[in-house]
Amino acid sequence: MGLLLLLTSALLHTCLHSGRPVSADPNFRISSVDLTIHPSPDVDRNTNVTLRCKAVVVTTEEPLSREFIMYKDERVVYRKTVSSSEDFLYHLPEVRVSNNGKYKCKIKIMEQEMASSIEKLTVTGLSLPVLHLSKSNVTEGEDVTATCSAPGETGSFYFHFFDNSRELHEKPVNSNQAEAKLSFKSVGRHSLHCSYTVVMMPKSVDSEDSNTVNITVKEISIMPVLEISPLENVFEGDNLTIRCSFVESEQSFKKVHLILSQGTRLLSRNISTTIEHKMMAEATNPVPTFECTLVVDNVVKVATQNISVMDLFSVPTLRMSPNEVFQEEPMNLICTSERVASERLNREDLVYTLDPAEHFVSATRPGVFALTAMKTDFSYTCLTEAKGIKKRSKALTVRPKVHVSVPDVWVSETVILGKPFFIYCESKSGSLPIAYTLWKGTERINTFHADSISKQAYFPTTVNHTEEIRAYRCEASNGGKKNLQSAALNTTVIEPVAEPFLSILVPNKAEIFEGIEVYLSCIVKGTPPITFQWYHVGKREPLQFETLNANTATYQFTVSSKEQGGMYSCTVRNRANNEVESNQVFIEVRMALWKKGLIGGFLLLLASILILVGCVVYFKSKRGKRENAAELSVKPASPKSDDSLTVNLTHDTEVSNAAADAASFYDDKEGRVTNGARGSVASLPADISNRSSYSVPAVAFVS
Repeated sequence: MGLLLLLTSALLHTCLHSGRPVSADPNFRISSVDLTIHPSPDVDRNTNVTLRCKAVVVTTEEPLSREFIMYKDERVVYRKTVSSSEDFLYHLPEVRVSNNGKYKCKIKIMEQEMASSIEKLTVTGLSLPVLHLSKSNVTEGEDVTATCSAPGETGSFYFHFFDNSRELHEKPVNSNQAEAKLSFKSVGRHSLHCSYTVVMMPKSVDSEDSNTVNITVKEISIMPVLEISPLENVFEGDNLTIRCSFVESEQSFKKVHLILSQGTRLLSRNISTTIEHKMMAEATNPVPTFECTLVVDNVVKVATQNISVMDLFSVPTLRMSPNEVFQEEPMNLICTSERVASERLNREDLVYTLDPAEHFVSATRPGVFALTAMKTDFSYTCLTEAKGIKKRSKALTVRPKVHVSVPDVWVSETVILGKPFFIYCESKSGSLPIAYTLWKGTERINTFHADSISKQAYFPTTVNHTEEIRAYRCEASNGGKKNLQSAALNTTVIEPVAEPFLSILVPNKAEIFEGIEVYLSCIVKGTPPITFQWYHVGKREPLQFETLNANTATYQFTVSSKEQGGMYSCTVRNRANNEVESNQVFIEVRMALWKKGLIGGFLLLLASILILVGCVVYFKSKRGKRENAAELSVKPASPKSDDSLTVNLTHDTEVSNAAADAASFYDDKEGRVTNGARGSVASLPADISNRSSYSVPAVAFVS
């Protein structure tokens, strides 16, 4: 037992790793399998067709047992096992369209197998169907047996039976013949024929029409009778008698039924020979037809009769007055029947009621109901009654209008003086349509009609004065007793900036010197907040910018050098987004007083030194001349070393000229020294200009 298991395991291992079937025989191989159709893949019906399956097997020994399998549309139709190498033949004698399909052949030897390619067989032509009837003459309701056959055909069929072009019956069968029981609803001659369909996948084939067989249908002798009394000059409310019957015949029938109906309403039915029905005439539109139906076996006979019934009064109409009403306002509902048959009825005989009755206050006169409109929509109907006849009007839905609320008025954008903008107006509640009117004081500007849900009124407007905006109001009206007006439009009007003026402010100074504080003041017209920008003309970047809720701004800076002199300006803008530049001012920076004093003193000192040197040179030259003369006469005594040097300038022309040059720096009226530049001044002694003889001061102020 263990040895057998070991051998089995070794054999399985060998097969799995070699990729060959367990029963594979290395002594043969199936080389090819071919399928051919003879005489042709396309043939007419009744042709003898042979399908040949040829297999090529390479082997070392003969014979090998082989199995041939024939498929049609992937279904096995035939199989055979042979031990020879001859071709396998599959015969189809006298083929029919049911043989149409896709064929293939498969050969199987031991565990090896191979299939051929698919070949399609197409058979054309069907046999002509044949129709037979059991009778050629019948009476209404009598059945006829019809037989339709497809001679020589096989497969699955659908047989169709026709009366002229109208199909009477369809029957599926698996044989080439079908029977059907036919009955006819109309008398006279009928022409019958049949046809069939062979069912195949994926499509079917239809035959031609069969022979035509005629049959005659005779009418039965029994007929229904319908009688209505009265038949003329009938008004609604009149009593009617309707009789439905039939005349008995010598023929005998199994089942006889009478049915009386009016339109779709069944009035009565009976198996006796007569039905009598009493009813009250009703005026309807359209006029219904009375029918007396006789059912005899499978035969149905119908007698019909129309009767014209006149109105006693017309269907009432309900209307409201006025045509539009507001919530909780008085209104009338008026119910009226326009036409009344005066020969049968007085108008005063009509009784009107309102439904629902609990909602009306009172009936002021027949058909007129006074009430107060509710706050919601409500439907009413009116009922008119006379001589037992009741007629109801169509429903009238009252939709009370809602008064407009006080409208809101606003603007959605910034209002800029002189530029167009929109004024919006809307009432939060109120039935449409609503007419909105814009007023400016007592002047009517324009009217806007809102006729869709949540539609706001808007008015294009322009204001030229800031206070003008408060004169606008909006008025809303939707047909009520009074119009409602909004509050005055309250919004800020932005006046664009204009006419900026720039000026220089120097505290306690007439002129601008280095080191002092300077204020530039810019005043402008327009609505704050305003943005001011300060510029030193010629410089790219602004000196400063600021936004103030004021119309005046000041820029302060300390003059530190002459480079700060030049032209200055400011630009202004506000929410109107316009930018305007001011006038330009010129700042001339003068040298600081202490610098002027230092330079003046230095120049005065330099002048004094020059004068002193000149005097020394002059006196030396004089002294040289006197010494030369003294040498010729008497030698003078030398002066003492501690004697003061005294200079007499009264009669010396050169000294007088130098003093005059120094005195030119004085202003005789104000006693100040100036360099001729505008605005720069320094104080000097007031009496210096009157002196003709003085000691030269050590320091003088010059510009």
